[in-house]
Amino acid sequence: MEEKTVLVTGIGGNVGQGVLRNIRDINWPIHIIGTNVEAFSAGNHLCDKTFMVPYAYDNDYIDFVKKIVEEEHVDLIIPTTDFEVYYLSLNANSINATIVACDASITNVYLDKYLSYKHHTSLNIPFVQSWLPSEFEGFEGDIIVKPRKGRGSRGITINPEDPKSYSDDYMIQPLHKGKEITTAIYIDKNKSLHGIFSMERQLQNGATNKCKTVNTFDNKLKEDIIFKMIDQEGIRGSLNLQYIVDNNQNIHLFEVNCRISGTNSIRHNLGFQDVKYILQEYLYQEKPSKVTKKEGVAIRLLYDVIYPDASTTSDLNNKSSNFKIY
Repeated sequence: MEEKTVLVTGIGGNVGQGVLRNIRDINWPIHIIGTNVEAFSAGNHLCDKTFMVPYAYDNDYIDFVKKIVEEEHVDLIIPTTDFEVYYLSLNANSINATIVACDASITNVYLDKYLSYKHHTSLNIPFVQSWLPSEFEGFEGDIIVKPRKGRGSRGITINPEDPKSYSDDYMIQPLHKGKEITTAIYIDKNKSLHGIFSMERQLQNGATNKCKTVNTFDNKLKEDIIFKMIDQEGIRGSLNLQYIVDNNQNIHLFEVNCRISGTNSIRHNLGFQDVKYILQEYLYQEKPSKVTKKEGVAIRLLYDVIYPDASTTSDLNNKSSNFKIY
């Protein structure tokens, strides 16, 4: 197998670190370049080389990426943060590497939860009712206010005293209660649904802490939502859907992420290996492996990357550094 170079963005976050671990686990001859907004991050020890880059929305971001691509002969870029997915997709024609992302028009819509609602409504695809604070006229029931472009559970408020006091950088939705489920889907190059993998989850600090596999709602999700989404032009690769299933078995979709999700490392070990599918299709031009899902339960834990005898972090930027996992 020919040696290739893959750039993984956002290696300071759980999504990027999961992608790195999955690539290492596959054990193919892949040289890994990692990027992050900080020079020293938790993903450094999994990379062959790392670079600090600006935030994706900064004017210099694309130029930084282009320089890395040219100097390191990068073949493939896997973006792992929402903003990087959008800006890399928007500038894909000027970057000399394959970028695994949906079209910019799609990533822009799903970068903004209110635009996601408007988009789905226009296509008759279910999505939770949403309002801007300026247009909100009240709702008989619990509500949640959240940033339109926020991630995780940052900045949310439940049942605020004055919902209309928020700017239109926020949005309002009914607070549906029930099972929270995260579903990953992989759409192959032929625009076909290659696989689906769902997990009921519990959150801690906005990210999955505990989860278990569930497939009870997959068929309904495919018929009502996923196949309609795939009918759009420009959707490809791994996407993530987040929704609540209430006591009446109704699905309330409230977020779509146009990227690999943070549970990718768990899925990888339970037979849904979307990072591997990406490498097969976009790096080696092969058909993705068959999905072989297993049932399972997972819990996240905290561990340490320790660099004995290090007095500065300036040189701790790749897997060659002396470190211990504990």
